[in-house]
Amino acid sequence: MRNTFLLSFCILAIAGCTQKPAETEKAPASPLTGTWHLVSSKSITKGDTAVTTPPQDQEMVKIFNGTDFAFFTHDLKNGKVDKPVFSAGSGIYTLQGNNYAEHLAYCNAREWENRDFKFTVEFKHDTLIQKGIEKIDSLKIDHEIIETYVKLR
Repeated sequence: MRNTFLLSFCILAIAGCTQKPAETEKAPASPLTGTWHLVSSKSITKGDTAVTTPPQDQEMVKIFNGTDFAFFTHDLKNGKVDKPVFSAGSGIYTLQGNNYAEHLAYCNAREWENRDFKFTVEFKHDTLIQKGIEKIDSLKIDHEIIETYVKLR
């Protein structure tokens, strides 16, 4: 009986001495992480610049987590207009320094799906500026975009 008690005590003592696993250090959140509101957008084709920011009766947001992005555009009239607006897309992204690349996996404009786009990004306080070329030969799209977002959260 005494040996059983001693053995039980030794097992508990050894179990109590094991170290807790070290907490893994969390990587700093990407500066992209969050929800961004599009405030300005330009498309430059063969030197001609067109302002393409959604009209005042529409808005666009882009949302990022650590690996994925999604964007949504809709009219502000809850679809109760002659031509309701809703568009969306999502995919994965990488960010290395100021080099940002996205793979658009899903899009309501289905011919844009499974495309890769490379951009540069610049952060100024709560503002994100994204610049780059969108080129899809089959759709005759070849333009530079410059998009400016303000962080909502």
